[in-house]
Amino acid sequence: MVQRIMVAVVCIPLILFIFFALPPIWLPIMFSVLSMVAVHEVLWSTGFVKHARISAYSIVMAGLIPFWVYFGAYEKPFLCGVLCYVVLVFCEALASHYSVTLEKMGGAFFFTIMIPFFLSSFVRIDLANGELGQYYILLPLVSAFTSDAFALFAGMAFGKHKLAPDLSPKKTVEGAAGGFLGAILCCCIYGMVMQLVFGLQVSYLCLVVYGALGSVISQIGDLSFSYIKRQYRLKDFGNIFPGHGGVLDRFDSVIF
Repeated sequence: MVQRIMVAVVCIPLILFIFFALPPIWLPIMFSVLSMVAVHEVLWSTGFVKHARISAYSIVMAGLIPFWVYFGAYEKPFLCGVLCYVVLVFCEALASHYSVTLEKMGGAFFFTIMIPFFLSSFVRIDLANGELGQYYILLPLVSAFTSDAFALFAGMAFGKHKLAPDLSPKKTVEGAAGGFLGAILCCCIYGMVMQLVFGLQVSYLCLVVYGALGSVISQIGDLSFSYIKRQYRLKDFGNIFPGHGGVLDRFDSVIF
C-alpha cells in the first residue's frame, strides 16, 4: 500500500505538469511512450510474441499513432503506416512460418492498434476543446483512478461477495459499488474545483453521468485485462510502477 501511495505522489504531479505546464506536443509524446511500453509488456509478458523484429515493428507502430492523431493525419499517413506494418509482419511470417502463426500476427496487430489508438483519445479531447482541453482530459483519469481507489477501499472495508472470482479474486460487488459512487463524487468535486478556482461553467448532471459511465467502463477495462492475465497466468504485465505493476496494470481502467 505504501508503494502505491508513493507512486501516486510522484506520478500525479508529473501528469499535471505535462498537461498544464508543457507545450501541447508533450501530450502525444507522453502517450507515445506509454503506448510503446504497454505494447511491449503485453506481447512479451504473455509470451504471445517473442519474435524480436515483430515486437520492434509493433512498438514503433504503437509509438507513431499518437503523433498521427496529434497532427490530424487520420487517413493517408495512417493507412500507409498500417500497410507497412502489415507487410513487414507478413514478411517475417513468411520467413518463419513454423514459429510465427496467424494467431500471433493477429494478436500483435490487435494490441498494437487498440492500445495506442484508445490512449490517443486524450490527444483528441485536447485538440477538440481548445483552451478547455486541458481541463477535459483530466476527467478520464479522475473517473478511472478514483473508481479504482474507492473500489479498493470499499472492498477492503465491506467486501463479502465476489464480483468475478475466476478473473480477479480480490474484486467484490461491494468494492465495485464503492468505486461507482466514489467516481461520481470525485467527478463532481473536480467540477466544483473547476468552477470555483478557474471560473468555468460546469454541468453537475453531466459530471454525474460521466462519473457513473466512467466507473462502469473503467471496471470493465480492468476486468478485461485481468482476463488476459488469467489466460497467461500472470500477476502483472510489468514492474515499472512499484505496487502497481506495469503500464497496463496501472492504465488498464483508463484505456477503455
